[in-house]
Amino acid sequence: MDLDVYLRFVVALVFVLALIGLIAWVGRRMGFIGRVATGRSGARRIGVVEAVTIDAKRRLVLVRRDDVEHLVLLGPASEMLVEGGIKPRAPTP
Repeated sequence: MDLDVYLRFVVALVFVLALIGLIAWVGRRMGFIGRVATGRSGARRIGVVEAVTIDAKRRLVLVRRDDVEHLVLLGPASEMLVEGGIKPRAPTP
């Protein structure tokens, strides 16, 4: 093959990567990518406290919402609430 074919391939690859980067940058600037709704004070109301892998397909996830925690079993085809309304334990000194 000629050097011309390799050069065109490299130029096309750089062009496609630049186009993907430009689309990602515009998406972030427009607010389509990476935005998370927060409260007015900026404090997060929801979060994952801890996650434990049970086996290759299932995980237990402890989710905190406001001051209440929920234990959820996540699988490939279903989700199940194991326990809800758990009061968070006091932080250790």
